[in-house]
Amino acid sequence: MPGLARREQPLTVHHLNQLLLVCSLVLLVAVAAVRISSRSGLPSLLVYLGIGIAMGQDGVGDVHFSNAELTQVIGYAALVVILAEGGLGTKWKEIKPALPAATSLALVGIAVSVGVTATAAHYLIGLEWRQALIIGAVVSSTDAAAVFSVLRKVPLPARVTGILEAESGFNDAPVVILVVAFCAAGPVEHWYVLLGEIALELAIGAAIGLAVGWLGSWGLRHVALPASGLYPIAAMAIAVTAYAAGALAHGSGFLAVYLAAMMLGNAKLPHWPATRGFAEGLGWIAQIGMFVLLGLLVTPHEMGDDIVPALVIGLVLTMVARPLSVVVGLLPFRIPWQEQTLLSWAGLRGAVPIILATIPMVSGIAESRRIFNIVFVLVVAYTLIQGPTLPWLARKLRLGESEGAADLGIESAPLERLRGHLLSVAIPKGSRMHGVEVAELRMPSGAAVTLVVRDGTSFVPLPTTVLRRGDELLVVATDPVRDAAERRLRAVGQGGKLAGWLGLAGNGAEPHSRHSGQ
Repeated sequence: MPGLARREQPLTVHHLNQLLLVCSLVLLVAVAAVRISSRSGLPSLLVYLGIGIAMGQDGVGDVHFSNAELTQVIGYAALVVILAEGGLGTKWKEIKPALPAATSLALVGIAVSVGVTATAAHYLIGLEWRQALIIGAVVSSTDAAAVFSVLRKVPLPARVTGILEAESGFNDAPVVILVVAFCAAGPVEHWYVLLGEIALELAIGAAIGLAVGWLGSWGLRHVALPASGLYPIAAMAIAVTAYAAGALAHGSGFLAVYLAAMMLGNAKLPHWPATRGFAEGLGWIAQIGMFVLLGLLVTPHEMGDDIVPALVIGLVLTMVARPLSVVVGLLPFRIPWQEQTLLSWAGLRGAVPIILATIPMVSGIAESRRIFNIVFVLVVAYTLIQGPTLPWLARKLRLGESEGAADLGIESAPLERLRGHLLSVAIPKGSRMHGVEVAELRMPSGAAVTLVVRDGTSFVPLPTTVLRRGDELLVVATDPVRDAAERRLRAVGQGGKLAGWLGLAGNGAEPHSRHSGQ
């Protein structure tokens, strides 16, 4: 399919069918590659980049693609979806204590990282200061997709997980501002002007994200849509609205979409499991499409002279700039050295730096192609090293946490006319609700277990019915006790019949669960 970047003939139905066939095959190969990636420990982004390179002009596909501007636009759109998916899965109770440290790391840490990396690029590689500053800013942002994918596999302490999640969601905004400023025509503005712009854009983005997230969650909780499949669509549309509103208001759209999605993810939304699954699927599609497109944009035979500079800059970034930024950024906080070591090594780069490397190409900066090649090689090489070794380092530092009791899967459907809710409760393997009698649930007045589905058979339970793992319960609760009923169910799922004695009673206490109150 040569000439993909330039359409020489009108698009016909035949061309559309060919394009659909190629896209579907790429998706199937990418989905199959996830299993290979999970078994080998390699980050999936490397597999997707490999697919794009294999399809490109130096691969078997012989697809010629060189449109950096289109890549940048599609990359931004994909990043919005990835940040929305990450925000929906972020636990507020874990990220709340980590917010000050993560904010400092995303601002002060970025400044330290840019300065150290740019200095190395100038004096060790010989780049001009403008190009060196651009590279320093581009590679200083941790990648949300890479961080979220690793955190799903590695059980880490709540504080470390919260800092990494919040940092990856927050640091895109200041980095984008810096890269655009360094790529602008004329002299670079004074540092205090850049700091003012960063602060203003972050404040606008945060305000819009929180406002849109609050309004959206309130609307989804109080409006009964005619079909459950509309809730996931509405949730993602609200998150994207936050990005667009933030960007149009000259604020940080990336911060807005992350905060709005986080508010939605921690609200008591109807049909939450379906919404979460839909967002996760969109996130995978966004990652696959973004990385494959970036792979297509690469021309491997032109990278020979940029491999050594990329490895040198990456070594300084990984072994000096990132650890120093963690130490300086977390200086006001009492973070143990073990956690700081892990935070230094877990600053994964991914698609975000590669996408940002297209900005100087679109802006016409001198040696912009070399900048892109250096960033691409750096990301691939050090992701290949850091990703698989992160679980090993966590074990060596004794920071890996064993998994606790499995959380319940609770889905809520509003019964608008009856002024109540129907809760569907799935008891997973590992839940401490296994072996508990229905009467021992001690549900609040106004809530009752009306049906149990076990091994494909439904029956009305007695107070002495013993619940088992794999059961699905249907619980009817009136509006006033809906929240208390759900808290009680989650408390029993975590602590069993002794939940009250363990401090997990559902009467006002927050349950220990991944999505609190959902």
